[in-house]
Amino acid sequence: MASVRTPEQNRPMEPVTLTTDRLLLRTVDGDDSDAVYAACQDPDIQRWTTVPSPYLREHAESFVGQLVPDGWRDGSMFTLGVFLRDGSRRGGALVAMVGITMRSLGTGEIGFWATKEHRGRGYVTEAALTVSRWAFTSVGIDRVEWRAEVGNEASRAVARRAGFAMEGTLRSAINHQGVRRDCWVGSLLPSDLGLPSTAPYLPPRGA
Repeated sequence: MASVRTPEQNRPMEPVTLTTDRLLLRTVDGDDSDAVYAACQDPDIQRWTTVPSPYLREHAESFVGQLVPDGWRDGSMFTLGVFLRDGSRRGGALVAMVGITMRSLGTGEIGFWATKEHRGRGYVTEAALTVSRWAFTSVGIDRVEWRAEVGNEASRAVARRAGFAMEGTLRSAINHQGVRRDCWVGSLLPSDLGLPSTAPYLPPRGA
């Protein structure tokens, strides 16, 4: 029988390294600031994500030097750079960024972006599934939630391919650069990946 984990809110975590056949997922540090800075010059990343716009070098340095390690340290956000596997400890080219932010007990929200030159190859879908599986089995999360501004078709396509169930539209649920916007919402549950939950899930009759 699978062990049942007790969910803990904002439990400090040591950064992890995850791998797939194609990808290496690891935390980022000062050596990655140039790659993060270059990737975030893409207008699409600035348009559809929460990164600052314009995106300055100090934003990248603060992200890798403070925001990412602080998130792991206080258990509020688990961010991993997604790199091509090349046999080295740090991996090859940066292809994406993926993270899970704790929103409430047992619920985390996934966020991601892909570098422009590596889109369309399934890397983000692969990374999102890998990180979600880790969150279910190691963090005690029972619901990974995905949200994106209405119109972000690329993000929704990734979520669908990763198995997220689309649950509807939330009005005025995102504040992007000072403007309230509607967003799509979806979720992935442990049972969607054949994994146990930390607590019983009782959907309504007929669901």
